[in-house]
Amino acid sequence: MPGLSLFGGYRARMQTNTPPRSTRSTIRLTRRGRVVLIATGAVVAGTAVAVPLLSPADEGDSRPRTLAVPAGWRASQVYAAVDKALALPAGTTGKSLAKARLKLPDEAGGNPEGYLFPATYPLDEKTTPERLLSAMADTADKKFNGAPIAAGAQRNAMNVYQAVIIASIVQAEAATEADMGKVARVIFNRLERGMPLQMDSTVNYALGRAPRGTPRSDTRVESPYNTYQRMGLPPTPIANPGEEALRAAINPTPGDWLYFVTVRPGDTRFTADHAEHRRNLAESGHGRRSSPAPR
Repeated sequence: MPGLSLFGGYRARMQTNTPPRSTRSTIRLTRRGRVVLIATGAVVAGTAVAVPLLSPADEGDSRPRTLAVPAGWRASQVYAAVDKALALPAGTTGKSLAKARLKLPDEAGGNPEGYLFPATYPLDEKTTPERLLSAMADTADKKFNGAPIAAGAQRNAMNVYQAVIIASIVQAEAATEADMGKVARVIFNRLERGMPLQMDSTVNYALGRAPRGTPRSDTRVESPYNTYQRMGLPPTPIANPGEEALRAAINPTPGDWLYFVTVRPGDTRFTADHAEHRRNLAESGHGRRSSPAPR
């Protein structure tokens, strides 16, 4: 993709125009994200209740045999689900991170967000939070650093961690799997043009809340995850993306789109025209807004 080679050089130019940051982001994005996480990239506990998907054991045995982690869950939701599955006090799994010694990239700084891979994991009497988290991180390491993802990231002039960040935003923003490639393309197009990302999903992550519309006041929050105020990618993933979102992140659908909005369920509209986007926004009314706002 021509233009994605701008990732490295573009960042260098931006640093001459923006104040120093204490984040680890290395790419610039468009303007539609709203997030309020702390600069260290620590996991923010979501307000949504995580309901673990558990497979029961034999009749008469109340212990679950498996734990299914859906694509798009945040780390905080995974921790809560593990606590519930293993019948542990709330907060136990989150506190076990230091002992888990997860296999994470250096860029993550010890934060496993994005690397607790969505899958179904077996449970038995020997299962501990550390073992479960390690299994998730090991699965992510194998998936992400395999030839397709690693080569795709390199082809688009980014590293694997950056691809996972983009995939996490795609996972949170796309209304359907079919839209994922288009959402990824909006991200890349905005990066190339030096536009802020402006993703509602990043603001919701920063605020530790479930997906919802984002009032204008939230877009002013001080956070490295506020992609309305900060240029480039957030410092970490904002969720744990699935394979479909990862494929979209390294193979975005061809197109010139800069904006998108879900007008109604099953009807997400992508456009490069500002005026058309405003008309789509008006038609969406108070529906879920999942697009970059006009600059």
